[in-house]
Amino acid sequence: MVSLQKGQSVRLEKSGGGMLTRVAMGLGWDVRKAKGLLGLFGGGGGGDVDLDASCLAFDASGRQLDVVWFRKLTSDDGSIVHSGDNRTGAGDGDDETIAVDLTRLPPGVRTLIFTVNSFTGDSFDRIENAYCRLVDATNSKELARYDLSGAGSHTGQVMAKLVRSGDGWEMKALGERTSGRTFQEMMGAITGAL
Repeated sequence: MVSLQKGQSVRLEKSGGGMLTRVAMGLGWDVRKAKGLLGLFGGGGGGDVDLDASCLAFDASGRQLDVVWFRKLTSDDGSIVHSGDNRTGAGDGDDETIAVDLTRLPPGVRTLIFTVNSFTGDSFDRIENAYCRLVDATNSKELARYDLSGAGSHTGQVMAKLVRSGDGWEMKALGERTSGRTFQEMMGAITGAL
């Protein structure tokens, strides 16, 4: 497993060598607990934070070909599938996942961009233990992880991108902070990351 810093890239290969065929991007987060007496009595936290993961597919010219998000859980060709909306971040492990069958992606897809945004408009000041990770879906082995935590007034991040590279794929950690309650409101930052 590779722990990535903003701007770093890693070539995606199976641990024993060879090309990856299926991957999953996992998103996890917790709501920051209030400190002091308010935290003891369950106050001051302000409730749940609804983060949403999205995956946008682009061709070599930067034209958007498809998108998968909580309102469209499967890509047109069925190669990208979203696990569904998690509105709380409660529990351990990935709160939302987006599975990608790399062998079924149309050849015209050159880049996949993964985003996260706060649908409720809460800032990342209210989030802790946030991460995105890429997993080999054939054996559940974690390939790369990127820490999304870090307080800020932003409501979205362009997390990472997968780029077709020769006969395989590379992942680049982006961590571009932006604002927006849906991916549509973040399109400037998304296209800037291409």
